[in-house]
Order: sequence, then C-alpha cells, then structure tokens
Amino acid sequence: MNPVKVEVRQLPNGEGLALPAYQSELAAGLDLFAAVPEGAPIILAPGKYALVPTGISMALPPGYEAQVRPRSGLAAKHGVTVLNAPGTVDADYRGEIGVPLINHSDVPFTVRRGERIAQMVIASVVQAELVPVAALSTTARGSGGFGSTGR
Repeated sequence: MNPVKVEVRQLPNGEGLALPAYQSELAAGLDLFAAVPEGAPIILAPGKYALVPTGISMALPPGYEAQVRPRSGLAAKHGVTVLNAPGTVDADYRGEIGVPLINHSDVPFTVRRGERIAQMVIASVVQAELVPVAALSTTARGSGGFGSTGR
C-alpha cells in the first residue's frame, strides 16, 4: 500500500486531541474526534442535529476528496449518524472539518470532547466532462427507476 500524503493542521480548539487515525491495519477510514469544549458537551435531543467541530483542517492533494461517513458503532448503539452521509471535503477546502450529527434515537445523546464521532475516507476523484447529446444509447433497463431491477 502506498499512502497519499495529506497535510493536516490542528486548530486551537483541537489542541490536546489525537489527530485522525486508522484503528486497525486495514481500516479504510480515519476516526474523527469531537473538538467541543471540555466542560460544554453538545447534547443532541431526539430528532435534533448539530454541527460538531473536529479541530482540524487539511490540504488534500489535487485528485482526492475526503468522505465523512458515520461510525457504525455510534449508529448501531445510539442511533446517531452523519446527517449528509457521506459528506465530501473537496481538495480546495481549507476550513475546519465539521461533522453534522443527527440523533435518530428516542433519548438524548451527549457528544463529549475527544469522542470518536465519524470516520473519514480519503478517495480518488475523477472529474467528468459532460458532453451534450440529442439522444442516449439504449439499454435493457432504459428509464426504469427506483425498484425497476427488482421485478
């Protein structure tokens, strides 16, 4: 495996927190940590959402993106997930990475400083060149939409 180099900057609100890290040898995602103040956790009421800071910004190389995805354990155990999953961090973005979390459970969930809140997957990007045409080639599926292949 040949890792891509990604510059990461720890912001003042992230001082003392670990940088995103892979939790196993073959993990695809780096865990992101909540950079909320020590004495001021975020309380997610049932059905509510909040943008949780991570305390980092980064410079992805051209041709890459970072996908912010839910952590399966957080979703399965607490009903908390990433609202716009997967979220995309573009290579030209230099601001703090924030994670919009939503609580789908029926009990409040507390997001504390240093808690693993999401995972970030670094992925290659291919940009498309859209070519206007008068008609598209035909396929067996055609314009069959949602559920059309399950019949």
